Amino acid sequence: MVGGIGVGVCLTFVMLLVVGTYSAAAGLGGLGGGGRGVGLAQGAVPAKYQALVQKWGNLCASISPPLLAAQLYSESGWNPQAVSPADARGIAQFIPGTWEGHGVDGDGDGDRDIWDPNDAIPSAASYDCELAKDVAGVPGDAASNMLAAYNAGAYAVIKYQGVPPYKETQGYVKTITTLALSFAKPVGRVAPSQQAAGAIYFAQKQLGTPYLWGGNGTPDQDGRFDCSGLTVAAYKTVGIDLPRVANDQYNAGPHPSRDELLPGDLVFFSNDLSNSREIHHVGLYVGGGYMINAPYTGAVIRFDKIDSPDYFGATRVTKDGAAASPVRDAATGAKTP
Repeated sequence: MVGGIGVGVCLTFVMLLVVGTYSAAAGLGGLGGGGRGVGLAQGAVPAKYQALVQKWGNLCASISPPLLAAQLYSESGWNPQAVSPADARGIAQFIPGTWEGHGVDGDGDGDRDIWDPNDAIPSAASYDCELAKDVAGVPGDAASNMLAAYNAGAYAVIKYQGVPPYKETQGYVKTITTLALSFAKPVGRVAPSQQAAGAIYFAQKQLGTPYLWGGNGTPDQDGRFDCSGLTVAAYKTVGIDLPRVANDQYNAGPHPSRDELLPGDLVFFSNDLSNSREIHHVGLYVGGGYMINAPYTGAVIRFDKIDSPDYFGATRVTKDGAAASPVRDAATGAKTP
């Protein structure tokens, strides 16, 4: 039965690529600079911060909830205690000097606490809107200009009349706008992946391989994998470098609904269905309600059904989405340079 499933789903996927059943674009534009009212993907923002991000992400027309979420995730991974080597602090990673000038009392309790997300998230949105106002006369996309001002300063954006020709700044703008797609609730069908067939091909060749916690498939590990190690290796064969950890892989692209899944999508399972940071398992969808996955110690890489009480959602991997995921310090959770 397993062999039949494997052959059948691969043939189905090839047919989808040829016929182009889902060739429509996702329709995810407008996440900043006119993206007011854009919804958040289910569970992408931890539930305890979702209302704050939705509210303050609509503070001005140059930001949106998904864009604000992308900044916060990029900076701290939703860790309110994160501290960077440069002493940037909290969920929004404010430098103390910047906080003194731009921190706001978001919850109205009489203080401005850099460590309190109820102040830090509103402060991040307020600071974005201040920057957007500073560069409001610059032509081009308002959100991109705001992000460029955040990274390089408003003067540079005004001087170059748009995103300045700095590699770091251009990379930052691309990273945040790409990550925003993974926090936005899709408003149409998500475009199919062009690399998924190759990833499935690799994963199928690993069927029957024993699971290894922390396994990356290296020779010294006898070619064994854990769940996220398998998905990393599968997509690496098609030129896409996924983050190593499953909950960061969730942000490697937009999120198709259960009834829109295509072979090659990553499917995720979480202990908390309202929080992507609690994801504990990932597999590679192959069609027909099945995935290839490395389940747990004592098992082998195999086909399993995806429908279970802890099914969280899916991601359609894109190269830009995978590249946008930040690298974090294992001890502090803060983004590393």
